[in-house]
Amino acid sequence: MLHLTGFGHRGNVDPARVLRQDALLAGVLLIADVTVALTVPMDGRRPDALGWTLLIAAHVAVVWRRRAPLAAFLALVACVGPYHALDFDHEAPLLVSMTALFTVAVTGRPLRSLVIGAGVIGIMLAVKFGQGASEGAEALRITGWIVALIVLGVYVRVHGQYFASVVERAERAERTREEEARRRVAEERLRIARDLHDLLAHSITLIGVQTSVAAHVLAADPDRLDRTAVARALDDIAETCRTARGELRTTLEVLRDSEHGGADGRGPLPGLDAVADLVAAARSAGTDVEAPSVVGADGVPTAVGAAAYRIVQEALTNAVRHAGPGASVRVALDTDGWALRVRVTDDGMGDTGGPPGFGLVGMRERARSVGGTVETGTREEGGFAVVAVLPLRTTVPDQRPEQRRTPADGADPFGAPAASVPVRDPGAVRDSGPAVVAGPGEGGVR
Repeated sequence: MLHLTGFGHRGNVDPARVLRQDALLAGVLLIADVTVALTVPMDGRRPDALGWTLLIAAHVAVVWRRRAPLAAFLALVACVGPYHALDFDHEAPLLVSMTALFTVAVTGRPLRSLVIGAGVIGIMLAVKFGQGASEGAEALRITGWIVALIVLGVYVRVHGQYFASVVERAERAERTREEEARRRVAEERLRIARDLHDLLAHSITLIGVQTSVAAHVLAADPDRLDRTAVARALDDIAETCRTARGELRTTLEVLRDSEHGGADGRGPLPGLDAVADLVAAARSAGTDVEAPSVVGADGVPTAVGAAAYRIVQEALTNAVRHAGPGASVRVALDTDGWALRVRVTDDGMGDTGGPPGFGLVGMRERARSVGGTVETGTREEGGFAVVAVLPLRTTVPDQRPEQRRTPADGADPFGAPAASVPVRDPGAVRDSGPAVVAGPGEGGVR
């Protein structure tokens, strides 16, 4: 309705266009009122030069009815008041007066509109009854028109405000939906990048090490060629490829189920039961790996188990690639009933320099996804440590301050003295090499 009356969302309307529209309306009203003054039997005397000037000036004020409604109305009153006081044709300025009064009612607060309407009615009644009791019926008729205009204007204003609020809520909801969709897309891209990185970086690292072993054996003196060692290395490569293919198929199935509204987008991803396979794969690559303490999957939520698996996978990948020859790796997973604690350490002296990659970032993101934390860094006695704490519950039981120590405090998460897991350089970087996939907004360099 606001659009039909010329009022709407002012911020979306060109001011010059509004001025042109109101100027056109003023011209149409002037033609109509002049026609009334010249053709309709007069209620008053015919306007002279002063009367025509006042009448035209009243119509000029309408040009600014939407730019400055109250000022335009007061300017019109300043012209129409003397016009009626001089007893010029009272019917002539009727249309322009009604337009100005309606504009004030639409654009102003209801209380202001009622006060202005009451003032106009009071002045009109004083003039009419001052002309004699015979004007009473005419006064009542005009009063009815004024009240109707005020009520209609207030209704249009209230309806317009309601319509504007509905439009604003719809636009805000649309923006929220778009932002949520963009956020979900970004999170999904990041999850895909993280899954593919963990899978492919680990498998490619093992294949690279196993291929190097096979090449070294083949390059030996033909008289000392160990065909059994070559066959074993090739079998290890084939097994790693089969494992990678199976995990890749599982990951793609999870992504496809997620696109079609799967339960939670996780699917049958590897968990704690598959940590032993990671240890065996690292050993097949020639790395000395000890796993004296690995808890089972009983009582561990699927999401926590999957996060722990990926953290161990990334830590072993980094150890195989960076720890150096002759290094030994120790994997331990334990739980105290409220948190799963993961620790992967090595005693290698491999290079921890270079630009940071996405592997350590991915471990921290996986830990955060289940409410946990990850601490990484070099150890005082040499080597590298990855320590993760993944809560099994949403609330943690009351503990004494000395029991709340975290890896960041230098405490061993398995209850050993703090000196057993000292971190010399928490900022040191040891990552699994070039990224296979870049996350949203990230480059392909790692």
